[in-house]
Amino acid sequence: MKYLLLSYTPAAAWDAATADTPSEEALAAFAAYQKFEQELIATGEFVGSEGLGHPAVATTVRRTAGGVVATDGPFAELKEVLASFAVIDVAGQERAVEIVSRIVEVLGEPIEIRPIMGEDFTA
Repeated sequence: MKYLLLSYTPAAAWDAATADTPSEEALAAFAAYQKFEQELIATGEFVGSEGLGHPAVATTVRRTAGGVVATDGPFAELKEVLASFAVIDVAGQERAVEIVSRIVEVLGEPIEIRPIMGEDFTA
């Protein structure tokens, strides 16, 4: 079963002015994450992952009474922002929790696990 892993980081820790210049802490976290990624590649459980741009450069599109509009910035002001995502393909939720628990233990930031509704989800 495929799961989407949503990784969050404190909004205050991600300065829009320095978003293109990762801190030493961010580089160390990325290196630690890459070790987990290599392990999942070796077991065949890794599908893909990507880091996301700073929320200050996001665009939100929504429907309003006046029609569909695009606005600068994230959907809502948050204490934590979505920083990256990964997709894994594992035997079930128990394995997904096992993997994510190890990552969170090392990186210290929360990760949300969401099942991806594929062929099992039909109307």
